Amino acid sequence: MSSLADKLKSLGVKTGTADLPAPKPASQSIDSVVAGTFFTTPYGEAFVAEQTFSEDYLHGKTSYASSFPLSIISKWANDPRIAELPINKFAFLDTETSGMAGGTGTYAFLIGAGRFVEGRFVLQQFFLRDPSEEPAMLEALIHFLAPCEALVTFNGKSFDAPLLVTRYSLHRIPVPFKNYPHLDLLPLARRLWRDRLPSRALKYLEEHVLGFTRTSEEVPGYEIPWLYFDYLRTGNASPMAGVFYHNAMDVVAMAALLAHVSELLADPYNGRVEHGLDFIALGKLFEDLGHWDEAARLFERGLEFGLNESDFGVAVKRLSILQKKRGDVDQALRLWEQAAERGHIYAHIELAKHYEHKMRDAKTSIKWAKSARKEVERADLPAYIRKHWLAEIDHRLERLERKAGL
Repeated sequence: MSSLADKLKSLGVKTGTADLPAPKPASQSIDSVVAGTFFTTPYGEAFVAEQTFSEDYLHGKTSYASSFPLSIISKWANDPRIAELPINKFAFLDTETSGMAGGTGTYAFLIGAGRFVEGRFVLQQFFLRDPSEEPAMLEALIHFLAPCEALVTFNGKSFDAPLLVTRYSLHRIPVPFKNYPHLDLLPLARRLWRDRLPSRALKYLEEHVLGFTRTSEEVPGYEIPWLYFDYLRTGNASPMAGVFYHNAMDVVAMAALLAHVSELLADPYNGRVEHGLDFIALGKLFEDLGHWDEAARLFERGLEFGLNESDFGVAVKRLSILQKKRGDVDQALRLWEQAAERGHIYAHIELAKHYEHKMRDAKTSIKWAKSARKEVERADLPAYIRKHWLAEIDHRLERLERKAGL
């Protein structure tokens, strides 16, 4: 006679616990995952997390105790207000959003904002537990930004700031940073490191310029919208811990990057610059700002480093043309001769121009024009570049030979 267990088995009923599915994790609210408080606004409550970083905090190799000299950055940004404000009037801001497309369908569910208070860096993060709480979150941010008069972001001019303006406008709430001077660090980072580093993403700069590596709490930026959607669907906030960490580090890194860059531009010779290409990039920036003497000094310092052939050619060309602008002809000649020895076509042509127009020495000019032609013939150049150089050189030779009566 079969047992009761056998009969149950024949009916498809399983006994024991071996085949039971694993229990689902208990749903966790955001305040049990991230330490924070609920800030009361006229629109309801907003969840706000806060961290404070002391005056002696180091983000990698960079200290928050920087004096933040902003005069060169202000001139580069073409906004004199940036140099006039103390650092405690700047708000550092970054958002995590429901998508990257922008428009009225995209909203910020986490806003990180930091500012300096009596030397300490105070970071607050404003979280949207539910989309219906957006007016309260935006109002809470206004309270934190109230003492500030300027904005610092990383790619924020094209994304974060316009997105928040849209969200404030939709809820008919005044924009707290309207008419603020806005310093976007991404274009400046591109100017300084595009020739040396393969990426100018904030996390990459954090690692390769500031010397800071994030912990295993970090989550990739592309996963963040999906993690938030999962939170809205399940109510389980545990994956949000990594999102809060990512956002916090972005804001903290922005402040450190501004500290580093401001000191770098104020004094490039104090050991912070360790690569020749960085000196060249600084030289280009100072040249564009009209600081020609400083630009020449930076180009010269960059040439003292071991640049590769292509970078050397670019640096010498920029410096020699700059020296010519400054009226330092002897220095320009020395640089052109040095570059000509290394096979740079432009240097041969600059020497040909110099001897034709400045020295009125057609024969020496012909010598340099002919050596330029030889360099073109032996160089592995695209056809259109070869054609350009040969046309210019042959035209010059024809004119010079007439002048010399040859």
